[in-house]
Amino acid sequence: MTVELLEKELAPLRAELNNHKLYSALSSIEDIKIFMQQHVFAVWDFMSLLKALQNNLTTTTLPWVPVANPSTARFINEIVLGEESDVNELGEPKSHFEMYLDAMHQIDANTSQIENFVSYIRDKHTIENAGHKAGLSEATLEFISFTFSIIASNEAHKTASAFTFGREDLIPDMFFQIINQSKTNENSYSKLTYYLKRHIELDGDEHGPLSLKMIEELCGKDAQKWEDVLEVAKNALKQRIALWDSIYNLISNTVAVEA
Repeated sequence: MTVELLEKELAPLRAELNNHKLYSALSSIEDIKIFMQQHVFAVWDFMSLLKALQNNLTTTTLPWVPVANPSTARFINEIVLGEESDVNELGEPKSHFEMYLDAMHQIDANTSQIENFVSYIRDKHTIENAGHKAGLSEATLEFISFTFSIIASNEAHKTASAFTFGREDLIPDMFFQIINQSKTNENSYSKLTYYLKRHIELDGDEHGPLSLKMIEELCGKDAQKWEDVLEVAKNALKQRIALWDSIYNLISNTVAVEA
């Protein structure tokens, strides 16, 4: 199998995700709040996917030894630098997860659920237990649980598949439009605007091709690994679609109650 064939196989699921009804339901800052309160968990568990790749593809144990593929190691380390210790709009070092929380605070989105969840994780609760204690929705907990089931396989090609194919970008143009329409003299959404722009800037045209090259290097001519990558990618996209379905229902139900 090749990356081109892989992407062809994934095209229908990607199209379903890119044309999801959730995007047309985002029409106000209140909608964005609901979206962010659930999506923040995907921002959080992305970091564990990334750190799992760092553990698998760079040397994070002692004594240090050279890695098999320095170009892949550099790619992963660059993303870790950008995601775990970037600088915010004030020039302060922060992870993108922390920037996302700051953006949520600025638009008055509720962060208690994600903060409680992370607190339970710090206290060594399992993902499932922390999710139940924090009151996560079934879809959000299933999304996270899937991520950690892939990480638990400890197989770099599977983790790389979830990382490369399962993480669709937001539709930032729509977010910018809603933010600009909602701005007043009293309300600033500078942190969310900065987060979105920074995300676009860092992702750019480089990370996509490099992540595909990483898949090629990890699978090589191993047909089973290519099949694994395809299966994980399909399941990851299905999990994201299910999460989007859940968020769409939350927004629709909120609108119905307020009407």
